[in-house]
Amino acid sequence: MSDLIGLTTHGRDVERSEVLPTRGHPAPDTITKLVKRLRALTLTLLPVEVDPESLTEPTSTIITQEVITAYRAAAGDFEQALPYCLLRAHAEFMWDANHNPADYGENYGRAVACEVLARKIAHLFPRDKLTDVMSTRYQHLQIDGDLSETASALEMAIDQHCTVFLSSSEAQEVVNALWNGELVQINNKNNDIDYVPYSQLREHTLISRIDASRMSVPRYQNIFRIVVWLFFLVVYSQAVREPLERIDVTHPFDIWEVILYFMALSFAVEDTFRFIKLLHFVVWWRAFSFWNIIAFVIDALLVAAFALRVAGVSAGNDDAGAHWRLSSFQVLSCVAPFIWMKLVTIFDGYKYIGTMQICVARMLKESGIFFALLSVLAVGFAQGLYALDAADGTIESPYTVINVLIQALLQSPDYSKFSASPVGLLLYYFWNTVTAIILLNILISLFATAYSDVVDNAEAQYLAFFASKTIGMIRAPDSYVYPAPFNLIETIFIVPFENLPLIHLSEKNYAKLNRFVMSFIFFIPLTIIALYESTFTSDFGNKNRWVESWFRGDDEGAEDAVENRNPTVDDMNCRGMEISKVPFEELVKVFPNTTQSTEATILKEVVELRKKLDLVLEKLNA
Repeated sequence: MSDLIGLTTHGRDVERSEVLPTRGHPAPDTITKLVKRLRALTLTLLPVEVDPESLTEPTSTIITQEVITAYRAAAGDFEQALPYCLLRAHAEFMWDANHNPADYGENYGRAVACEVLARKIAHLFPRDKLTDVMSTRYQHLQIDGDLSETASALEMAIDQHCTVFLSSSEAQEVVNALWNGELVQINNKNNDIDYVPYSQLREHTLISRIDASRMSVPRYQNIFRIVVWLFFLVVYSQAVREPLERIDVTHPFDIWEVILYFMALSFAVEDTFRFIKLLHFVVWWRAFSFWNIIAFVIDALLVAAFALRVAGVSAGNDDAGAHWRLSSFQVLSCVAPFIWMKLVTIFDGYKYIGTMQICVARMLKESGIFFALLSVLAVGFAQGLYALDAADGTIESPYTVINVLIQALLQSPDYSKFSASPVGLLLYYFWNTVTAIILLNILISLFATAYSDVVDNAEAQYLAFFASKTIGMIRAPDSYVYPAPFNLIETIFIVPFENLPLIHLSEKNYAKLNRFVMSFIFFIPLTIIALYESTFTSDFGNKNRWVESWFRGDDEGAEDAVENRNPTVDDMNCRGMEISKVPFEELVKVFPNTTQSTEATILKEVVELRKKLDLVLEKLNA
């Protein structure tokens, strides 16, 4: 196995694999067998519980170079599928941990070990093979014998929120290439995909860069969403500030209202398709995240406001029509907090806002315990206070009891409400004590724990979130992306040519139709994208390198290049003088081996000392 990993001086540098097998795609049965073998290896490696931090340390005494070598050898000719299989083993160990509380620590440690191994093994692949390792999609056999959904190592890591793997430079290199559009997704049959460099798909001219498919690039989608959402906020602000007196029968809808409800319909369609996509490609419960619920609330309120507005217009200019119009504007006003709140998700591509969003989402997740306890206690106290109110023969509205309970929860109790009933007052005191002293302090501690967990690991959390955001934009097999509100044009005028039998177009003609329509609609954005890419990117060679250097600065990431280790002096004023009098290889011999822990270094020295001692004893005995 030593030929799989070559070590240089003091084991500091690990040589990357030179040749990877390029044979046929492994079948699900083969992937399943490899996953089972990796699980057996991990069970042997970690038969007892270990501290997860000892596994994630760079100089771990458990995940050593020898262990990595063994896992690579265990894959045989299927080394390219090894990261995927390790992440699949991670998922199975996490399932075991969550369904067997007695062995949670052991199985959680094994899951962490699989994720760390997947990251370190992915680091050993050559750069030109990294995209295939991350993007090749596999299937495995489930327990009932059915085939699983196809997924790649990158998608598997995102679905499991593997921060250790996704925060690696290898994963982020692929993610950033997808975000910037340097890699594009090619959809094959059976929902299979390939990531292909965009430079291979078009000529190096400005005209060729005016490509409708560039609207599917996550970075440009994100910029387009920001512009559209800011415009939507302006439209909404204008719509809600129109006084009711200006709305009459002859002009039932203001122009701002027309634009508002048109955009609202496009957002509702987009959110519906995104929700269906989440249900299809990820675990079903992940589709019900906090921001998806906020989007559903926004869409529901806008639809309700529109329905009330139509009812008011249909009723005419009488009192009933005025009532419906007033109700419509009242419902529309309730949308404001939610659409401004959703502004956070529009700018979450920026690190600070993205980290803040992660903190909020984690806090809301942790607060589930608080709201579960609160709901149970609220039902009990509400029932008790309502029963006391009914004991004297007069019953008030149930909403009165609910109102006083909510007021007490918000630190504004109304004790005079139960002053006539000592038992009711005592029960109300008890409710205030439980909520103000016990439950709220539990909520504060949960929020503090969630915040510290995110902040202590903010970099890895944000990188995992960014990877999820990027892959989520391109994961569905959609070659022609029409961002809202232009998705209505696709739904009404384009989709029928794909689905309806009488006007059905061939795949080639349907592609031409989409390219023509998108090029016409998005001509200005596509032209800006083409000018940007042809000016600020340097994949044409050195044509625009000076512009890139001017805006981005010098490349400071190649200090460890081979040509920098033993530089030569070409200075005419310093003839006969050298920088590399002492070769680089001689200089690093005195460096400590930072890839190994102190314990491993001591043990290695002890083993070497023991060998020398055995040799001395052997000579003395002779």
